[in-house]
Amino acid sequence: MSPRGLGWIIVDSLDTMMIMNLTSQLSDARKWLFRNLTYDQDQEVNTFETTIRMLGGLLSAHYLATQLPDISSRRDYIYLNKSIDLADRLLGAYESGSGIPYASINLGTGAGIPSHFDGGSSSTAEASTLQLEMKYLAHLTGKEIYWRKSEEVMRVLDDNGMQEGLLPIFVHPDTGKFTSSEIRLGSRGDSYYEYLIKQYIQTGEAIYLEMWSQALAGIQRHMITTTKHSKLQFVAELPRGIGSVLSPKMDHLVCFLPGSIALGATGGLTTAEARRLPNYWSAEKDQQMQLARELMKTCWGMYAVTETGLAPEIAWFEADDAALQPMTSTEHFPSSSNSKTAWKKDYIVKPLDAHNLQRPETVESLFMMYRITNDPIYREWGWEIFKAFQKYGILENEQGYTSLNNVNEVPPSRRDNMESFWLAETLKYLYLLFSPTDFLPLDGIVFNTEAHIFPRMKQDRFQTGWKRINRSRE
Repeated sequence: MSPRGLGWIIVDSLDTMMIMNLTSQLSDARKWLFRNLTYDQDQEVNTFETTIRMLGGLLSAHYLATQLPDISSRRDYIYLNKSIDLADRLLGAYESGSGIPYASINLGTGAGIPSHFDGGSSSTAEASTLQLEMKYLAHLTGKEIYWRKSEEVMRVLDDNGMQEGLLPIFVHPDTGKFTSSEIRLGSRGDSYYEYLIKQYIQTGEAIYLEMWSQALAGIQRHMITTTKHSKLQFVAELPRGIGSVLSPKMDHLVCFLPGSIALGATGGLTTAEARRLPNYWSAEKDQQMQLARELMKTCWGMYAVTETGLAPEIAWFEADDAALQPMTSTEHFPSSSNSKTAWKKDYIVKPLDAHNLQRPETVESLFMMYRITNDPIYREWGWEIFKAFQKYGILENEQGYTSLNNVNEVPPSRRDNMESFWLAETLKYLYLLFSPTDFLPLDGIVFNTEAHIFPRMKQDRFQTGWKRINRSRE
């Protein structure tokens, strides 16, 4: 615990309160920020979590205060002031030998601190999921250092020249070189891919669209396979990198992917709108949207097959041996079954993976998929998930929600723990799933990985400061 408190849940949920027009709760939170929040504390914090939750939360509150007049206040300047103070302290994390940020910093001194685990390596996802926040702050303040420090991370990672845009999950801040061969889109890998397309959405920098397109093709070629009985498509892991046997394991975290694929295909427009654009739609985009739908079904299945109707942290799948062999080309898979009886033969929930932490990734993608396709099935699935949270996650006194120990135990035992992302992400995405589609339209904003909302930036002050190395061999 920090000496004077950092208000993680308060800051992380500011924009949720704004979106839901919870003005009295927002007023109390804003007063606390004004009177109590200080970063001048001798406290080690995770660089990534502090950036996406705290900096992201403050910047989103700053933006929404200019967009939603019913929640504005004369004290709204506090959001940007605190953002600048925090970001200046976070800059110390980037002072490594390579520019890859250290895993943590000391808030009081601004000194970067290597990870206490994994030989001091930083998580690839964590190092590459700071850019939306820093670039938006650079845009607001004109301070180029925020843009360049976060941008340099992308250059260092990309200069490793990894095959087909698929990156190992650990990178050392001293050297900028990867320290593992494992590739996955779950923990330690996930939001690297998410921020490729979102950086392009935010700033229009073509380099990130190129990187996203390459990575998505690599995912399709080497990581997508099917279950044994229902032929559901899932994203497998590559424990020893490209060319190794796949592992039939998929974290719930991977369920950000269907929404990101759909966002990349249409740019946030509906599919109908995107199809009408001149020289835009293609057979490749049709195929991407079909993949998004299939993966969305698989993520919904993680909820549908359990006794509580809530997803485990990790799902394993029954798959034929042939489906787990190294792949060299994009497969054309048969249509998947809609039979829950068949699904239940394919999902495996191991005891150590059976907990539910109130994670948002599936409802995030349901929101994106509904907005982009207008298919009501995504609202139907989202409503079932919400009802399950209401039935099993709410406390007896209705004063909060808690994580669960086992999604296949009824009633489930509880962990007496509520993650800040439950308020910042899960409930926000559920609320937006059932909101009018012209409220915070997708073609005008971008969500950070903690569901904080930034505008798409029309600016020419800062340009991309790096170029990719020659990849002609690919």
